[in-house]
Amino acid sequence: MKLLEGKVALVTGAARGIGKAIALRFAAEGCSVAFTDLEYNEAAKATEIEIAALGVKVKGYASNAANYEDTQRVVNEIVANFGRIDILVNNAGITKDGALKRMTEAQWDAVIAVNLKSVFNFTKAVQPIMWKQAGGSVINMSSVVGVSGNANQCNYAASKAGIIGFTQSAAKEMGTRNIRHNAIAPGFIITEMTGQLPEEVKKEWAAKIPLQRGGTPEDVANACVFFASDLSAYVTGQVLTVCGGMNI
Repeated sequence: MKLLEGKVALVTGAARGIGKAIALRFAAEGCSVAFTDLEYNEAAKATEIEIAALGVKVKGYASNAANYEDTQRVVNEIVANFGRIDILVNNAGITKDGALKRMTEAQWDAVIAVNLKSVFNFTKAVQPIMWKQAGGSVINMSSVVGVSGNANQCNYAASKAGIIGFTQSAAKEMGTRNIRHNAIAPGFIITEMTGQLPEEVKKEWAAKIPLQRGGTPEDVANACVFFASDLSAYVTGQVLTVCGGMNI
């Protein structure tokens, strides 16, 4: 039997990159998938087609994860279409990097809203559903930057560190209803964005990593399968770094 057979997952920010890899990996394990992105565009349509080819129910939705009311709307739509939500992956995120002395209030606010407030928005909207079901798994995408910080990323680091505190607090609140909350902290993951970096920069990063390579979106997706499935039935409030050892 597949690890996520009969479950329904909601993955935010999943039209591309790590979110898409998570959605595809879940589908391969028999999970029905609802996913969101800021727009339902060609990338979202293509992702929907790829997931449907795996033989599961899937639907993509346009949603502004940073907006509380819009989040409630899309979650209501998903429940109407799928009947339940067993797994929530809070993956939506952005970067607006810069030195603190030059960082604008707009840069700060945007990153906090999309990366951190979105976790509150979706967890708040899904909580009553999982509470009624007496079970669920919430997986929040943090970062090694949220664990140990990084120069020129004060806004991003603060948002990702906040996610860890939120995850651990929610785990303590909702454990009595068998609702588990865990966080994943990826390291240097090769995506469309990082893939455009110069080769020498990527080699420099790899040299700092004990496993001598950048991670793949699939590496992160595999960790998500563990937290989403019953393999982690007695695991909650934890932060798993998926970083090839760079954060040891």
